[in-house]
Amino acid sequence: MTLLDGKTAVVTGGSSGIGRGIARGFAEHGASAVVVADVREDPKESGPPTHELLADETDAAATFVECDVTNTDDLEAAADAAAEFGGLDIWVNNAGIWHAEDFLDVTEAEYQQLMDINTKGAYFGSQVAAARLRDRGSGSIINISSIAGLFGNGNWPTYATSKGGLTLLTYSLAHELGEHGIRVNAIHPGAIQTMIGGEPTDSEAAAAGAEQFTQMVPLGRYGQPEDVAGAAVFLASDLAGYVTGESLVVDGGWTSWR
Repeated sequence: MTLLDGKTAVVTGGSSGIGRGIARGFAEHGASAVVVADVREDPKESGPPTHELLADETDAAATFVECDVTNTDDLEAAADAAAEFGGLDIWVNNAGIWHAEDFLDVTEAEYQQLMDINTKGAYFGSQVAAARLRDRGSGSIINISSIAGLFGNGNWPTYATSKGGLTLLTYSLAHELGEHGIRVNAIHPGAIQTMIGGEPTDSEAAAAGAEQFTQMVPLGRYGQPEDVAGAAVFLASDLAGYVTGESLVVDGGWTSWR
């Protein structure tokens, strides 16, 4: 499993959920080092911190860097940590938040927080990464967008706005950075089982809703973080050497026929 042999990656929001899955996938596919950049070290799920998990289960070096993606100094610190492992090759803008909302009740502060983390964080994370990757003449930036970044949803208009911006940022940076050998792509997950929305519920209503949803998904199930990780490994690897400015949907087929 050497698709990423010798590569060093930074994964923002890498302590939990999709980010944890991506960090693990990179390490399992031969990355030499993974920097887990997050505001919290302990995962929301059960188990050890991601960097400790990677050290125990893989041959990759791993470290945790406390990183608030709305703070450019923190983003620089994550990139500096990658430099200690030989230099940055892969940067994943994964950190993000989500919540359902009533459009008429959204406050300016709520809007700004979501945009700062989901869009601004990825914008300046990409800027920090591109400065390093440009000097190396190659690299991969992967933005974790959402199927909500491809079409609107009245249940979470601010989230859709932030992810739509991230989608167009991806296309813009692919155009801007291609001459430097830097590929920029987006992954658009559908319903992935993580705790981004808070604690899970075991209520009968939740179970009924889950069953109804999965009946609409051609593959008949919710996605898992490792499903997104597989897409990220591909985009980060030389297998995707001529792939840039693309949106890769990972949703079990739901978007294609909804």
